[in-house]
Amino acid sequence: MNSIKGPTNQALKSILKNPSPEASEASKPHAKPSSTASMVLQNDVDLLNPPVDLEKKKHKLKRLVQSPNSFFMDVKCQGCFNITTVFSHSQTVVVCGNCQTVLCQPTGGKARLTEGCSFRKKGD
Repeated sequence: MNSIKGPTNQALKSILKNPSPEASEASKPHAKPSSTASMVLQNDVDLLNPPVDLEKKKHKLKRLVQSPNSFFMDVKCQGCFNITTVFSHSQTVVVCGNCQTVLCQPTGGKARLTEGCSFRKKGD
């Protein structure tokens, strides 16, 4: 009658009486870990003192202390060495006051500096 072959009743009874250690651990859904070191995850971060690189990656409003991504910078013209203050996310073309050389061009976000122009951040 039974065409499916499987373990005999004797084998099943012996497994139920003497389960293997791996099977007993797997059958306990809420077994306590052997050590507390395994409870600490790799992703755990101190929420009061997060690393600077993680804070920079976050959105400007989701940081621990809100701070903008933009800044002002002094850009030195490559031709006449005149210094001009430029906003980092400028939406217009900025030209030198003396020689009318283009210092930076707007992109979707930050302004792109012209090659050869040196700059430094203002403030900090």
